[in-house]
Amino acid sequence: MSKITNDLFLKAAKSEPVSRIPVWYMRQAGRSQPEYRKLKEKYSLFEITHNPELCAYVTRLPVENYGVDAAILYKDIMTPLVGLGVEVEIKSNIGPVIQNPIETITDVENLSELRPKQDVPYILDTIKLLTEEQLKVPLIGFAGAPFTLASYMLEGGPSKNYYKTKAMMYRDPATWYLLMEKLGKMTSDYLNAQIEAGASAVQLFDSWVGALSREDYAEYIKPIMRKIINSIKVDHPEVPIVMQAVASSHLLEEFADLKVDVVGIDWRIQIDKARTFLPGKALQGNLDPSLLLAPEKCLEKTQTILREGSKQPGFIFNLGHGVFPEVKPEMLKQLTEFVHESSEKFLKEGE
Repeated sequence: MSKITNDLFLKAAKSEPVSRIPVWYMRQAGRSQPEYRKLKEKYSLFEITHNPELCAYVTRLPVENYGVDAAILYKDIMTPLVGLGVEVEIKSNIGPVIQNPIETITDVENLSELRPKQDVPYILDTIKLLTEEQLKVPLIGFAGAPFTLASYMLEGGPSKNYYKTKAMMYRDPATWYLLMEKLGKMTSDYLNAQIEAGASAVQLFDSWVGALSREDYAEYIKPIMRKIINSIKVDHPEVPIVMQAVASSHLLEEFADLKVDVVGIDWRIQIDKARTFLPGKALQGNLDPSLLLAPEKCLEKTQTILREGSKQPGFIFNLGHGVFPEVKPEMLKQLTEFVHESSEKFLKEGE
């Protein structure tokens, strides 16, 4: 059985002291890696995720190539929706497209319930393969959060304004809350199954919730997020939960009383400021991924982030959003080494 020999990510997630700041990158698996692109010439995303050996290979590649301190399971946030009866297709240069978008309360009532072992066994098999045989670093499982999933299900695909989603929320709260309840249960069951299969931590991606005001988040989203998080903590109190939402600086105070261990922040807010909103929580972030195309400026900004992040325990270096295809793998390897070396110095200085 594989044993974790590098637990820096887990220690930082629990706000424990570390010898150097751990680093991993959102969307580190796939996208910019030549090995992944070669695979994609033969297989679709869903074909890769349905094949545990291939999926495990893509998941562990960044650990081997870059030396990062955690692996993130390679899959899409749409993966579990198939178990609910949602017809999803990942279209090139577009993203997830839903063939049967939600329009009425009957559509929501007709959604099935996810049974992870029956509906997504290949995901659980991939996790077991990675954690029992292949990885020496923690594996992070993940799921899309209800608002983000609902936005795809209601809009039929990616959106820039979420008009249909917000209209449902405001105009038809009965349908909205039923949808939240169903997606919330699916998310809890899905994440708990990933943990039981071997994931060391889980991350909730609420990619688009930053489109909401703080008041709307508190009213329409926070109750189901609390329910999901509490469900995981009841069953797996020792497993760190990371909350990641883009453009959500105005929501940080709402995250403060949720039982998440780590909050991901983007480049729109400084680490010192974010800490004032999130006492007792670890932070993850917060490099603008576009800086990966400007190497000198990237390292300069990274140094500033590390200096702020190392002031107290509980910091994980990451991007404020995901790696994109134009990023050179050598840059991510160089950045990982730079984070490790520089943060070790900063932490020693602070002793």
